[in-house]
Amino acid sequence: MSWLPADFVHPVHVPVPGTALHLRPIREADTAIDYPAVMGSRERLWEIFGPAWGWPAETMTYEADRVDLLRHEKEIAAHQSFNYALLNEDETALLGCVYIDPPERTGADGEISWWVVDELAGGADERALDVLVPEWIAADWPFRQPRLIGRDLTWQEWLALPEAPQD
Repeated sequence: MSWLPADFVHPVHVPVPGTALHLRPIREADTAIDYPAVMGSRERLWEIFGPAWGWPAETMTYEADRVDLLRHEKEIAAHQSFNYALLNEDETALLGCVYIDPPERTGADGEISWWVVDELAGGADERALDVLVPEWIAADWPFRQPRLIGRDLTWQEWLALPEAPQD
């Protein structure tokens, strides 16, 4: 059984209200704007995602990022998991990401997390994304028990949960 209904169509453009930003599925072609965003905020991102995902490694190369984005693009096409890039209006800057994944831990039917680059951290654009994501997940995704990791519970609390059975 899939984690999403067979007829589910994922959103392809999601405006972030009150900003000039939007979300869209990430692509391998975004490497040129993803790599500087990730590595420019690497220390803070490692504090958030490092213990759970081992990402982003201090030694991550441009090529490794390209391969990772290609994997994400293929996973999106197969509806295995989703990585949405947070982009400026003309898509010349990647400013964060939203991840929508099948549950790795028990107690949820989808696991959602997100980040913004250091320059947006704590500002109005991050607050707008923080408001949008839970509303968007509730309105446009077929989850009954979504878990917002880093919001509903800490990453440490998430890591302590039992692993979800894999199909």
